[in-house]
Amino acid sequence: MPNPAATSRPAPVLYRNGSVYTAADPFATAMLVDGDTVAWVGSEQAAASIADSSMEVIDLRGALVAPGFVDSHMHLTETGIALDSLQLGSAMSARELLDAVAGAKGEGTVLGHGWDETTWADPTLPTADELERAAGGRPVYLSRVDVHSALVSPSLARSAALQGQDGFDGGARVIRAAHAAARLATRKLPAGALKQHQARALAEAAANGYVALAEMGAPHIGGLDDLKSAVAWNAQDASARPVPEILPYWGEAVSSEEQARALVAQFGGGIRGLAGDLNIDGSIGSRTAALRAGYSDAGHERGAAYLDVEQTAAHLAACSLAGIQGGFHVIGDAGLDVALEALDRAAQVVGAQRVRAAGHRFEHVEMVDAAAVEKLASYSVTVSAQPAFDAAWGGPGGLYEQRLGERSRSMNPFASFYSAGVPVCFGSDSPVTPLRPWSSVRACVEHHNEGERISARAAFLGHTRAGWRAARHTNPMAGQLVPGAPASFAVWEVEELMVQVADGRVQSWSTDPRARTPLLPALDTGSDPVCLQTVKDGAELFASPALRS
Repeated sequence: MPNPAATSRPAPVLYRNGSVYTAADPFATAMLVDGDTVAWVGSEQAAASIADSSMEVIDLRGALVAPGFVDSHMHLTETGIALDSLQLGSAMSARELLDAVAGAKGEGTVLGHGWDETTWADPTLPTADELERAAGGRPVYLSRVDVHSALVSPSLARSAALQGQDGFDGGARVIRAAHAAARLATRKLPAGALKQHQARALAEAAANGYVALAEMGAPHIGGLDDLKSAVAWNAQDASARPVPEILPYWGEAVSSEEQARALVAQFGGGIRGLAGDLNIDGSIGSRTAALRAGYSDAGHERGAAYLDVEQTAAHLAACSLAGIQGGFHVIGDAGLDVALEALDRAAQVVGAQRVRAAGHRFEHVEMVDAAAVEKLASYSVTVSAQPAFDAAWGGPGGLYEQRLGERSRSMNPFASFYSAGVPVCFGSDSPVTPLRPWSSVRACVEHHNEGERISARAAFLGHTRAGWRAARHTNPMAGQLVPGAPASFAVWEVEELMVQVADGRVQSWSTDPRARTPLLPALDTGSDPVCLQTVKDGAELFASPALRS
């Protein structure tokens, strides 16, 4: 009698006539996937000899097969909502913002995302009453590009009970506690709507080569139900379409080992740690990141610290004792001072080795000096950074320079992290920046500060293998395409493949095969590679019609 499990097993898939990014063979052109595992990588000649009628054979026609991307910091529901809301990134004035609101279709709250007044000729924001009139009385919530502040209408302010909250002065712009309350008021969604927004974000991620997403949940973002809904995608029915794996984090402070264990238990052990968007401070764009000295364009403002050293140290100590990853959202230099002093205090309580062993992670970490880099390395803290921030806001005249002046030169010091041995992984903070992984790799290579640039290979590993390691994934082979590794990868249509040499004093890009380094797409062509297929553990998450045509 045939074994039902055997008859339902998918046929092996042989990819050939392309290029495979693998440490097993820098010249590999073919790969065999058997079930959820990479079974073999090698040459076209060898592929011809092993191909048989039991296999599905995919002709890559020169395409690249590479490990799938891991986004190490994103927000699933927020991304789905932003994708289905007013797209305000191209608005260049208050009038254009109001015109977009006036043209919003549908009923209920008008939602929009992505405005950035630092790119406007006149940065004056619309008033609350102007928003109300433009929306015809509908409530309005328009998140700034960094999602640390927003514009709200009076009707939204009333329904969210913003009066008297920190960060609300009666006008349109809300920050700090008032912004958190306004956002949560728009996120009280039925379970079905929540799932729809998350499905939209998962489909967008899969179509861009992501096989895993670190979801940064927190009470001020979406609440427990939102994160539990995200975690549930990992346990969906086998008949459902596969989606990228969710690597969930919960950003809530604890003060004891028992409290840490109890909080993790609420998720049935399904979360990776008590880290992510547990905010020590806010953002540069909204002037809520905590700074040692005032903002260059508003000297009386220094941002806000939401946690003090005592609270931060207690959280790190509790997580260290429980063997759970802890961590924080921290951007400003004064905010990082709090986090670093907290590491020392936690080490005094539980021992430095326990702190290091817990594998804590800090998100963003944009304003860093040499002493801070050294301390991060000494405690083995992983930095989860967003390269696209530098591409969007770094460089002459950018937001960072407007807000910070000369201090902007030293932001996001990727090369310094690497040279000091600080573990680094990369993400998008979607919806703050789009789910476009190759653009993020390019941002590392083209950092506005030449001294902080890293190679394309280092950047690629930071977006793939390092993401699995930062989340303490149990399979040490995750993020590689070698025999025995998980079959989690993406197929890319590329214009050209090159090797970037490590020494920046010579030509940046080389096609010399003697380098014996796996090939990556040329990133100076003006366009990103196009995703043809995304596969996670052998299951197809996305496929372009062009793949098998």
